[in-house]
Amino acid sequence: MRTRFRCLVASALVTAAALLLVPGVSGTASEERAGVLGDDFLWGVAASGFQSEGQSPDSNWTRYIDADPGWDRLGGSVDFRTRYRSDIALAKSLGVKVFRIGIEWARLEPQPGVWDSSAFAYYDDVIGAIVAAGMRPMLTLDHWVYPGWAADRGGWRDPGMVSDWLANMRKVVDRYAARNPVWVTINEPIAYIMHEVRQNGTDADQMLDSVAQAHDAIYDYIHQIQPNALVTSNVGYVAGAESQVNGPLMDRIGDRLDVIGVDYYFGYEPPDLAAANAPSGMWDLPVRPEGIYFALQHYSQRFPGRPLWIVENGMPTENARPRADGYTRSDHLRDTVYWLQRARSDGMNLIGYNYWSLTDNYEWSSYTPRFGLYTVNVRTDPALTRIPTDAVVTYRAIIAHDGVSADYLPLRPVADCRLIDPPASCATPVAAPRADG
Repeated sequence: MRTRFRCLVASALVTAAALLLVPGVSGTASEERAGVLGDDFLWGVAASGFQSEGQSPDSNWTRYIDADPGWDRLGGSVDFRTRYRSDIALAKSLGVKVFRIGIEWARLEPQPGVWDSSAFAYYDDVIGAIVAAGMRPMLTLDHWVYPGWAADRGGWRDPGMVSDWLANMRKVVDRYAARNPVWVTINEPIAYIMHEVRQNGTDADQMLDSVAQAHDAIYDYIHQIQPNALVTSNVGYVAGAESQVNGPLMDRIGDRLDVIGVDYYFGYEPPDLAAANAPSGMWDLPVRPEGIYFALQHYSQRFPGRPLWIVENGMPTENARPRADGYTRSDHLRDTVYWLQRARSDGMNLIGYNYWSLTDNYEWSSYTPRFGLYTVNVRTDPALTRIPTDAVVTYRAIIAHDGVSADYLPLRPVADCRLIDPPASCATPVAAPRADG
């Protein structure tokens, strides 16, 4: 996930607040109970390389961590690097069909033009284990991390960055296209850009242009090597301001997306409420599971008929403690799946869903936010035990039954439309079925 930059979101929400001045309600979305998703639905789990593998080589992100003494040290993270077989077995036991991982450029090319055969062998083994477990790999080419030597050249400020990036990514595609993966070119590009603006003084417009060039070029190359590939670049959805935040990116790359990948986590919070209720962490941001319906609606309207995939979704908690509102990971998962089923029943071409994440990991500065189906106490447990949360049994049951039951009633009621994803959530509000409905 996806750290949500408060500076980015706050500025976007000012724009969104103005949209609330649009008067009236044009209609109400279907209130029919949601049908199941079907045997062809692609349930998955997700992880990233840098956040999970541990003991990462020199990169922009190891340098950002070293430069900030207030951040947690990365260390060995949750040690996916040596525990990947057992973690993949955990995913298999859930019944998922897709396992998302990141392929770390900093591992593969530790020096310019020098590729590490042992690093490729490691990813050979990881991808082979995913395939052997009966799952399809989803491979992320860039999850915000590039080698230290690229950082020395200025990162995305370097005019040669796109060329360097493509040289590595083409080698990855050449090596793994035969495994028929789903490809994620660049993870949450706008959040990536904002990180680089803050940490590296990168010009946002320049990086947006470079990222779009990189995506378009590798998309074309993937299709040369793997003609029937599914390629996406997942956007971090910003409720109330999606068109303003991710719209310019989608204007650039939308024609080269085989599937629209969406990451959805939080609802909308008007600026006045955000100022009055400043969160102590992302676990205090507003969770609105019904908002995922509007995220899917937004992209089904922008790209009619194009397949949609929730590439990331989950709920943060503070360490392993329960949320203050008592809402559990299982509650959130069931309610979310209900809204996925509603979206599919209402004609949105949703084909897949990945839970973020299989295990807890490093959240780009801290081990405090927890997203995992399996929690891992990195700070206090040297054994890095994978401890199942309540959502493990829940997700397994959901997958086995193709969703929640047709008579499921969401635990969390639909919020005021102004707190979900305005203006769409007020223009076409949705309602969950009533017990007597």
